[in-house]
Amino acid sequence: MKPESTSPRATDSDSASSADNNLNSTAAALTTATAAELSTLEQQAASQPKPVLAKRLIALMVFFTVISVSGLIAKQGVLFCILTLLMVLAVFGRQRSALYLLRLYTISQLALVSALPVLLYDPDNLIVGPTLVDLGLLQLKLPDWMIFSILISLALLQVWVSFDAKVKAWFKPRMNFNIMS
Repeated sequence: MKPESTSPRATDSDSASSADNNLNSTAAALTTATAAELSTLEQQAASQPKPVLAKRLIALMVFFTVISVSGLIAKQGVLFCILTLLMVLAVFGRQRSALYLLRLYTISQLALVSALPVLLYDPDNLIVGPTLVDLGLLQLKLPDWMIFSILISLALLQVWVSFDAKVKAWFKPRMNFNIMS
């Protein structure tokens, strides 16, 4: 029987090989743990419903796009139209900042439309009678109160859509104020 070597070299190599074995076993344990965690994360992601673009949000974005393009063609409020189109792109990109911008846009529009009867009221230059509304081939004579009520109703509808829970679910949950990323 050979006596065990007590030289420093032998103990260093033994401790190095045991450290390597410990490292390999730890790496293998981490790999299996990471794979298990990854599979549970994948299962959780698969079990969560994917966000769906609400039809009412699609309708609102189509409405904003049509209005912005018509404003660009008429060369009226070009900068405002371009910013609205950028907001539409950000909404389809699921940016959280687009949700805040959409809500601000619709609330300010509601405030402006609601203030229109007061702002346009001029007792010195008051025209009594219906207003002629020309919509291309369709010409209508409508009273002012009906025109304002239609505008306010459209603005209320836009605010309702922008604050809807299904619309909020479309946007990414993490906070991101970068509109172009």
